[in-house]
Amino acid sequence: MRQTGVQLRKFAIFVHRWLGFAFCLLFALWFVSGIVMMYSDYPGVSPKDRLSKAQALAPEAIHVSPEAAYAALQWSTPPDQVSLAMLDGSAVYRFRSGRSQALVYADSGEVFRLLPQAGAARIAAAWSGEPMDRARFEGAILEPDQWTLGVQLASLKPLLKYVWPDGQEVYVSAVTGEVVQHTTRGSRIAAYFGAIPHWLYFTPLRKNGRLWSKVVIWSSGIGTVASLLGLIVGISLYSPSKRFRYIGKPTSLPYRGQKRWHLILGLIFGLVTCTWVFSGLLSMDPFEGLSDNNDAPFRVSRVLRGGRLRLASFAGKSPGEALRQVAPEIKAKELELTVFGGESYYLARESPNVSRIVPVRGDSIEQFDPARILKLVAKASQPAAFAETRVVTEYEAYYLDRHQQHPLPALFVRLNDSSGSMFYIDPKTARLVEAYGSRSRWNRWLYHGLHSWDLPWLYRNRPAWDIFVLVLLLGGTSLCVTSVILAFQLLRRKFSSEQEQFS
Repeated sequence: MRQTGVQLRKFAIFVHRWLGFAFCLLFALWFVSGIVMMYSDYPGVSPKDRLSKAQALAPEAIHVSPEAAYAALQWSTPPDQVSLAMLDGSAVYRFRSGRSQALVYADSGEVFRLLPQAGAARIAAAWSGEPMDRARFEGAILEPDQWTLGVQLASLKPLLKYVWPDGQEVYVSAVTGEVVQHTTRGSRIAAYFGAIPHWLYFTPLRKNGRLWSKVVIWSSGIGTVASLLGLIVGISLYSPSKRFRYIGKPTSLPYRGQKRWHLILGLIFGLVTCTWVFSGLLSMDPFEGLSDNNDAPFRVSRVLRGGRLRLASFAGKSPGEALRQVAPEIKAKELELTVFGGESYYLARESPNVSRIVPVRGDSIEQFDPARILKLVAKASQPAAFAETRVVTEYEAYYLDRHQQHPLPALFVRLNDSSGSMFYIDPKTARLVEAYGSRSRWNRWLYHGLHSWDLPWLYRNRPAWDIFVLVLLLGGTSLCVTSVILAFQLLRRKFSSEQEQFS
């Protein structure tokens, strides 16, 4: 039995050594880039960015009703989403139906075809805050480049790219007139050291989505096995009775030099390394077993909406009237036509956190009635009943956002169904923000909990989170550095022995 255990350990050491040799540089890259990503993410345009840069809507610029504007498109199906915003000084309706989207000018009813280069230059200059005459036009982007890999180009291309001497790069969709990407010299440098190596977002690889997904999944999976084997080997080698000797003294650990440091760091940070790589694997959703298979979130969303968007129902109050109604309270930059409980409303936004609701019949309100929201959720959840309801006023274990973009307050609902379904609903929009079942709660802790260590008490007591995560990542980095050194030493020995054979 003892001999069998020794043979198994030798085999585990052999596998761990050669997997470590193959993946040590990638592991080191993941840990170092993870430190960068604590403070800088991949460049992108968030809803907050979009609204902060947008022009305020002018009620006098809207002369065409939503119904008449949609009729100009001659689409056969009703729209799923309708909103109003300014585009290069003109108010436009934005219609979406399935994957199709189109724009119609709200002053003339003319269908928007394609943004001219001069208009794109003005939009890009307004976004950058730099003079238009200092911009350099870099052409129409038809294929993804390094900074548009995450953009769904199929319905947005061509993208017109403008560059300024201060390092700003702005991409404007000729189809929608929206800025779809904005980078600065600083955000690009941070991405090269952070998000790009961490996500393996190298352009030739990421452009092939299926290949990229397989590379990330297999790399993370093999890395998990390698780190788990190393942890097992390290524990099996540790001797509480100090049967080894080091510098003439009894010690619990064998080896000298880098092997000794690798073993020490592995015993301290090996578990963190293993769980961190495994949780990174979960970011790719490789296991169906961690996804909920109930339709409760869909049913709740459908009942909250209460029916399709009917443009004729907005005839009782024009968009211009809705904007004038909220003008004393907010400077609306976007006006969305929405439905709640089967009734039509305008949702006016100045920013993601500053908005007003305008019923087609009635005065503006700050949020929908929570009691009515709960009544609709109860209807959608039958035969299950409420196990708990409350108002969430600060982030908690299942409702966290390091960038603080999740709305507060939110309504929390937990059902007594077999999955223990949980919902977080924004009362300002009556929309589902987060939903969890029994499986997705496990996924929350196995992925976000182990990868970002996003524990509420750590977030609320920063820099406690920063210190804790930095210690773990620096420990993992140190472990990977010893792996790189050992791999280099192994490679040098192999190369030297081959040289001797041929000399």
